[in-house]
Amino acid sequence: MKKALILVAAALLSTATFAQTTWKSDKYHSKLQFTVTHLMVSDVDGEFKDFDATIVTTKPDFSDAKFSMTANTASVNTGIDPRDNHLKSADFFDVATFPTMTFTSTGITKTTANHYKLNGKLTMHGVTKDVAFDLWYRGTITTPQGKTDAGFQVNGVIKRADFNFGSKFGTSMLSDEVTIKANGEFGTAQ
Repeated sequence: MKKALILVAAALLSTATFAQTTWKSDKYHSKLQFTVTHLMVSDVDGEFKDFDATIVTTKPDFSDAKFSMTANTASVNTGIDPRDNHLKSADFFDVATFPTMTFTSTGITKTTANHYKLNGKLTMHGVTKDVAFDLWYRGTITTPQGKTDAGFQVNGVIKRADFNFGSKFGTSMLSDEVTIKANGEFGTAQ
């Protein structure tokens, strides 16, 4: 009888291990970056300094994960103050009217080991569009502090025109395609 109780308890603990888990981005070890081509000859990189991302999953390989992200558009940073101020203006992000940009995943499909296609809805500049990104699950580790962290990299391309973003500036000035790269370290929510 005692063995049966131990087996039942072990089964319940095993099920609990794969219960829904919420993961939050670690601000110190996560970046949300973009690259756009200027005058068709040079790339300009930037990032958002203030953003939060969350993952909810029930599977240890994250194959059922739901991702969400909110970025403060006023935190855009390219390292050049006059350019950053222009990006915050109505010509681009219009941060007074659209203070955030959001992403919510709608599906995830495994392509190879630890690689997925992440589909979702991106809302930027008041426009919501379906987008798809490549997702690399880099693994899960136990930190020296005894916490569990997971790492991800997201890559993809969006088009400015899809979001009516910077429409006063043609593709000879700024590429329509904007490359997105996000690196994230996530810990389980306490």
